[in-house]
Amino acid sequence: MDSIIWLIVLVVLLLVEIITLGLTTIWFVGGALVAFISTYLKANIWVQLILFIVVSLILLFFTRPVAVKYLNKKRVKTNYEGLIGKVVRVTERVDNFNQTGAAVVNGQTWTVRTKEEKTCIEPGTKVQIIDIVGVKLIVKEYREEI
Repeated sequence: MDSIIWLIVLVVLLLVEIITLGLTTIWFVGGALVAFISTYLKANIWVQLILFIVVSLILLFFTRPVAVKYLNKKRVKTNYEGLIGKVVRVTERVDNFNQTGAAVVNGQTWTVRTKEEKTCIEPGTKVQIIDIVGVKLIVKEYREEI
């Protein structure tokens, strides 16, 4: 009976993976497969559950980063991701203490802050966007390489 349950779990997880196409459950499919095989080796339910969890976590932590790196190479950055690394000019003095700072990016005015609390950036200075937190651009002063 255990083998039928693991087979159902395996098929359901595989269907979810096929529907989502986002590397969401494939790691657990591997764990379910190992648990399914363990039923034929007469392992008890606790061993099957432990195998499922351990194999799933091993696959998740060790193979997911590699898979994401190579399978998402051609993914187009959208929305805010496309702004990171972009160089823009500050339009309002950036001062984290006084909570001021702005820059225009692609025709939209954004609130700007620096990563370092004590750093102020004057209007007209070129900055590079290094992160986005909420609706604020986190920037550093841009220095052109010669």
